[in-house]
Amino acid sequence: MKAIVISAYGGPEMLHITDLPDPVPAQGEVLIRVKAFGLNHAEAYMRAGAWGEVAAVPGIECAGLVEADPSGRLDTGTPVVAILGGMGRTRNGSYAELVTVPATNVAAVSSSLGWAELAAVPEVYATAWNGLFGNLGLRPGERVLVRAATSSLGQAAVNLAVAHGAKVVATTRNPAHAPLLKDLGAEEVLIDDGRLAGRVDRGDGGVDAVFDLVGNSVLRDSLAVVRPRGRVCQLGFLGGFEPVRDFDPIADLPSGVQLSFFGSAFVLGSADFPLADVPLAAIYAQVESGVLPAGPARTFRFDEIVEAHRVMEAGEALGKMAVLVD
Repeated sequence: MKAIVISAYGGPEMLHITDLPDPVPAQGEVLIRVKAFGLNHAEAYMRAGAWGEVAAVPGIECAGLVEADPSGRLDTGTPVVAILGGMGRTRNGSYAELVTVPATNVAAVSSSLGWAELAAVPEVYATAWNGLFGNLGLRPGERVLVRAATSSLGQAAVNLAVAHGAKVVATTRNPAHAPLLKDLGAEEVLIDDGRLAGRVDRGDGGVDAVFDLVGNSVLRDSLAVVRPRGRVCQLGFLGGFEPVRDFDPIADLPSGVQLSFFGSAFVLGSADFPLADVPLAAIYAQVESGVLPAGPARTFRFDEIVEAHRVMEAGEALGKMAVLVD
């Protein structure tokens, strides 16, 4: 099979296409013929070596057809999407014509969407759903602040929150991106310089929840933004991996404020965080109907992977990107 491999840890140019033996599914796994895969910042971190030693073939999600399922649960030719399960981290991932995935991380789909559209949904929407409703317990009418809202995961969070009836305050570093967030349904857009405390409107009870993709560099600020007894969930590190220095719960964690973390790459599809809990069928139905504008901002060919990673890291796409395998 054709596969994209990390030849050495570094920049996008370290991704090369090569031939590898076809994988064989073990019991508890599904072999998928990949038709398209989404691009995620986690794959750039892995490619760069930021997460230590990882599998040779990147890729944490895909859409395709079942090639083989030793359990007999899924028929050959069934359209499926697959997320995580160690893909790209502890086992070869989806940047290939074929991939084996733990059966717990594979979901059958029935949709008229194209392969690129199918591949643009699973990781960001499953992660956004867990953050918004699993960790933050977001309710209709509540006010949620989404930091780094122009990222693909941020846009998914805005879309899901708006569809749920929440009021969204979205942030971006670039004023030119504010119209995009307004079009998605954000009631307010703030230019994020890392210091939002004191700038967020405290009317109507303030911000109930913070969906934070910037991460460690703004953690103290996110905790200061939310209302008393509000909730903060950190899901990303777009502001860098530098640890929060000298964090002191007495000084930095306001009384009653709840702080949580969701690391989808490590837990989604596990017994504690089953993929079956995510309403993927309902999400795809909302994408098909136009309620959730989840189509890929850009689509690349398999042999354009280096350019695709360059665009992703430069933040030029303003949304989710996908790669068609054939």
